[in-house]
Amino acid sequence: MVRWLDRERVLPVEQERLLRLLKLSEEAGEVAQAVIGATGQNPRKGHSHTWDDVQAELCDVIVTAMVALRTLTPEAQQVFEGHLRRIAGRVPGPA
Repeated sequence: MVRWLDRERVLPVEQERLLRLLKLSEEAGEVAQAVIGATGQNPRKGHSHTWDDVQAELCDVIVTAMVALRTLTPEAQQVFEGHLRRIAGRVPGPA
């Protein structure tokens, strides 16, 4: 996906990098919008989304984050795996 985005790039590299990072905020906003729609909290729209929509938006956040990470470093997989190991080290084991 990153290679495809890089091929389609029309902006300078640094600007593209920043916009890929900002895309995360947009995707997180779509999660919030889906949650509001799934719970019917917008009186004008009512129940406009489902919890399946929320799941799909969360997946978009994950993909967008991975694209952003890969844009920052070709070692994205190693960086992510190392981070997961650090998180796992902080989580208590079974009681």
